[in-house]
Amino acid sequence: MTSPTWSQADIGHCVEQVLHSRRSVRAYRSDPVPREQVLQVLQAAASAPSNSNTQPWRVYVVTGAPMKRLGDALVAAFEEGSFPPSAHFPDPLPAAFSERQVDFAMRYYGALGIDRQDAAARTRQTLRNFSFFGAPIGLIFSIDARLSRHSWLDLGLYVQNVMIAARARGLDTCPQVSFARFHALIAAHLGMGPDEVTACGMSMGFADASASVNQVKMPRQHVSEFVRMAGFEAPAALAAGA
Repeated sequence: MTSPTWSQADIGHCVEQVLHSRRSVRAYRSDPVPREQVLQVLQAAASAPSNSNTQPWRVYVVTGAPMKRLGDALVAAFEEGSFPPSAHFPDPLPAAFSERQVDFAMRYYGALGIDRQDAAARTRQTLRNFSFFGAPIGLIFSIDARLSRHSWLDLGLYVQNVMIAARARGLDTCPQVSFARFHALIAAHLGMGPDEVTACGMSMGFADASASVNQVKMPRQHVSEFVRMAGFEAPAALAAGA
């Protein structure tokens, strides 16, 4: 049997379908994900580009008892307050980004039926990060702390590739920066090297389609809002002043 021939249009449509179907999933079914399938995703993602092919990403995969031990330790550290404050945004956050952050919170907590003033309920939801939202697979991404922000960009390209490769195989994911401030605890649990630093985590599994939190839609800017082009001919309607 010969393999089907894919046209460029077919490939483009398929890629766009995968890109548009990816979303951050925060409630999962308990169905297991085979070890081989996880490895296939991580290997496919390794096609990501990196500066001078340095490939600065490192990935730790947890499931079962090791995942639970790590999650329990993270919850305990959170409740004890024995961790540095979150610093993944500047303070103050510039207005344009702050507005989107507020909009995200309204949509996210609204889908869960959590009032923005209900600090206890918000904290309970935050703690779900550390059980990887019930996903069967947890990923922790690290990078050598001696590298510059250019290598962190390379890591980001790899992380994005992981999400796309997972989605292409019917899996769902959620990237999670919430793990970053617990690096010392995570490093001890996972046996990281002394020069490694935790960049983020990720949940991976099959979405619980019945969960309200998975129904929330996050808006995206239109390309006209964030792209500036030079050297192209203006569309006829614009050139005519329409």
